[in-house]
Amino acid sequence: MLVRSFQLSDYAEVTLLMEHSLCESCYHEVREAFARQLSLDSGLVLVTEIDEKLAGVVIGTIDNNNEGYCYRIAVHPQYRRQGIGSAMVHLLQDRFQQRKVNRILVPIDTHNEKALPLYESLGYNIQNFTKALDKLKIVTGA
Repeated sequence: MLVRSFQLSDYAEVTLLMEHSLCESCYHEVREAFARQLSLDSGLVLVTEIDEKLAGVVIGTIDNNNEGYCYRIAVHPQYRRQGIGSAMVHLLQDRFQQRKVNRILVPIDTHNEKALPLYESLGYNIQNFTKALDKLKIVTGA
């Protein structure tokens, strides 16, 4: 397993991964936010490779008073429960710390409630969860 920064050559495979891993309405929302994040800071988009195939992606962003957000995580169904999500979140946390964010938050909506146990297992608690998803620049486009 290799967790690394997103590269432009990953774009088609990442969008396909998200299409297979997310529900249709979430996929369309995330695809737009993903494109916005790439234009802002692609260093906060991480992917995981297994046997040279992309198995997961996490999209992070920095917004609202220098706060880091784990915006969305997607792991291909065939690779779930293998530590991919944890590995990507750990590296994203490192990236946030390098950028000296004030705190790290996880926006919560109906699409990512299934990921809450992952974040809780990594030490996130109620203070790290926010419902302010619709205020993020990568979501609003503002």
